[in-house]
Amino acid sequence: MSTVVFLGFIAFSIYLAIRSKKGHSGQSVHDFFVASRQFGVYLVFFLAAGEIYSIGTMVGLPGGIYAKGATYGVWFLGYILLAYPIGYFIGPKIWEAGKKYNAITLPDLFKGYYQSRFLEVVVAVSAILFLIPWGQLQFTGLVAALKSLGWNLEPIYLIFISAVLAFIYIAISGVRATAYIAILKDILMVAAIVIVGVAVSWEFGVTEVFRAASAHVSNTMDTEQLTFSMSTMFFQSLGFYVFPFAVQNFFTAKSANTIRKTQIAMPLYMLMYPFLIVASYYAISANLKLENPNEAFFAAAVNLLPGWLLGLVTAGAALSGLLVLAGICLSIGPLVTRNLAPHIPESKQKTSTMFVIVLYLATSIVLTLFTPNLMLTIINTAYYGITQFFPGMMIILFFRGVKANAVALGIIVGQVMAIVMYVNKVDLGGINIGLICLVCNIIVLFVANFLMKLFSKKIQPVLS
Repeated sequence: MSTVVFLGFIAFSIYLAIRSKKGHSGQSVHDFFVASRQFGVYLVFFLAAGEIYSIGTMVGLPGGIYAKGATYGVWFLGYILLAYPIGYFIGPKIWEAGKKYNAITLPDLFKGYYQSRFLEVVVAVSAILFLIPWGQLQFTGLVAALKSLGWNLEPIYLIFISAVLAFIYIAISGVRATAYIAILKDILMVAAIVIVGVAVSWEFGVTEVFRAASAHVSNTMDTEQLTFSMSTMFFQSLGFYVFPFAVQNFFTAKSANTIRKTQIAMPLYMLMYPFLIVASYYAISANLKLENPNEAFFAAAVNLLPGWLLGLVTAGAALSGLLVLAGICLSIGPLVTRNLAPHIPESKQKTSTMFVIVLYLATSIVLTLFTPNLMLTIINTAYYGITQFFPGMMIILFFRGVKANAVALGIIVGQVMAIVMYVNKVDLGGINIGLICLVCNIIVLFVANFLMKLFSKKIQPVLS
């Protein structure tokens, strides 16, 4: 029964993708990637939520609490909540800059403002490198979700099915398909989380579950753990809205005010987290023996729910992973066809992007199967690298007169430092190393900018 319900929702999601193309046949490249900047509040809201509250919400938070205790949730909840006020102020500005420079991608913004091919390439290449592992993260979550249906298939088949579904969504109508499916995904995801949380409360009671779980995991943090949580929350909140797919989602809105309205309502999703925590504590208190902590939420669902509800829960989880996977593909594709290969005419960019997406999905599948530990290690560096775009973005939105090469140098220094410090396991007393690298990025940026301006002034009389 669970499989029938699951497949029914997947079939309905494909129908929604087809429905989204109505009136938009023969899509231009701008319509395919950013919906011709036509989305209203509801579609932007669900599209953005689809990227934020992904399968990582249903896998990452319960798995982290199962493995590390309740203190893990402090960071997980904190950085998202802190990011929303930042998004409220910079989101509309990003949209205005995107419209001004007719941008589709994050590097388009940097190219339009700084008029620098070198900076455009730096942003595009580093964005691709730090985004590649995110596909593996979605595949890992999707395998955990699909296993809850009892499918006795090798992971490669589950991964291949997921990749094909993500590609189908994209091929039908690009970002319009993902926006329409996001509505179904959010309804199912929230319903799934609430249902599992209520089932735990109904069967065992919240107090009993928390008391039993607290005997097995720590609910306190030492000074170093607290320092790491606070610095990580601050650092990741800065990088939250400079991820390429987040910026691209802003570009789909029809006005700056549309984005403000979505940011005001976005924190409402946080109401589902208590139910997730209850499910996580149930997995601990019931002493469920899991092959992987990522299975904590689904183990609770399998133990407590009838087949048809389990199908709903799995559908919500699977669509969460598939939408993020599709969103990553829609970001990486134009990074290659617009920014790394700028001579491809717009009429051929959509077709070229589909080849890039197929290559990306194939690469992610291979890396997921053959180098899982390497990819999980690189995932931890994603925020370290992407957040280094933040100073350059703030200059675009609020400042003037900064040299493009200074911005590029700051980004490169910040990213290289982050990777070197991460690989060598540098300990800074609990302070997030990405935050230290961001500070160095800013210092290098302004020092280099000062020296470049000083040098240009000195050589100007000679040239004249």
